[in-house]
Amino acid sequence: MDQSAELLKTPLHDLHIELGARMVPFAGYDMPVQYPAGVLKEHLHTRAKCGLFDVSHMGQVEIRAKSGAYEDAALALETLVPVDILGLKEGRQRYGFFTDENGCILDDLMFANRGDHLLVVVNAGCKQADIAHMRKHISDRVDITYLEDRALLALQGPKAEKVLTELWAGLYAMKFMDVREVALHDIPAIVSRSGYSGEDGFEISVPADKAEELARILLDHPDCEPIGLGARDSLRLEAGLCLYGNDIDTTTSPIEAGLEWAIQKVRRTGGARAGGFPGADRILSELENGTSRRRVGLKPEGKAPVRGHAKLYADAEGKTELGEVTSGCFGPSVEGPVAMGYVAASHAEPGTRIHAEVRGKYLPVTVAAMPFVTPTYKR
Repeated sequence: MDQSAELLKTPLHDLHIELGARMVPFAGYDMPVQYPAGVLKEHLHTRAKCGLFDVSHMGQVEIRAKSGAYEDAALALETLVPVDILGLKEGRQRYGFFTDENGCILDDLMFANRGDHLLVVVNAGCKQADIAHMRKHISDRVDITYLEDRALLALQGPKAEKVLTELWAGLYAMKFMDVREVALHDIPAIVSRSGYSGEDGFEISVPADKAEELARILLDHPDCEPIGLGARDSLRLEAGLCLYGNDIDTTTSPIEAGLEWAIQKVRRTGGARAGGFPGADRILSELENGTSRRRVGLKPEGKAPVRGHAKLYADAEGKTELGEVTSGCFGPSVEGPVAMGYVAASHAEPGTRIHAEVRGKYLPVTVAAMPFVTPTYKR
């Protein structure tokens, strides 16, 4: 039986095939992992000019308070995430994560204040569970609508602004994490200045039946090329960004993952709305007292990448285990292998030399500060 027939397809599926993409199963979808140019060239093109990514497999969810007030929707969602949603200004977006009663991460997400409602974007593999989670816990106060009729495109790279302002000049004034409702060649769109590559760029939510039209317009620009999941992964890893299911999951707390920057003062101990989210006791304690392990950047010596699940040791004999690699690849922009993983807090300082087990050998690895590339967000 053709397994691809069982996979879901995004509104850009036919375009991917036309462009010669190699398709693979990902989070239940048939997705492009690379195009004929290949992962290395796609990665470098995004860093030099701009790339177009299909991220329509991710879940777009609208949250409206039954009262009609944004404040009520924000306070409801705050019972599920340790992040300041009430204080987010209209037209702005923020990163957050759902936590469970053990203080671990159910999923990470982006949410935007759209004036009278919240627009939430969650990961593809978790979206059904996330929606069920929200409906179970806050549907008495809010209406939760899964926007199945919308696609999501990401335009990333230093030329992204140039490409997109040719469709709407006002985008030039947008700063990192701004969100605007605009018309792109008469296509209604919700555009955020954000992305997951470490580059300046935009994420563009459009009606599903307009996605291919917009994609073709963008790809007609000489600076813009289609980019697959392969380069998306190496770009986000160089940028030190977590991938849910690899670097964060229900076995990792936000503090272990180094995501404490996303927990604003108002939700911490002593803040006006401290706690009140699942796992608050553990998370607030770890904010005060630290953790036994930390997510760190890793720079293997030589050219060979160290992949996910490789064990990490304090010594070259593999006697004292420290943790495990969660993501690893060759970083085209840094011209060498990069990785991230969890190690004992005693060995988490940048510059610490440790060892990774690769095919029975213990290879030297240096703990490194992240990101591996300097972000180019327009602030």
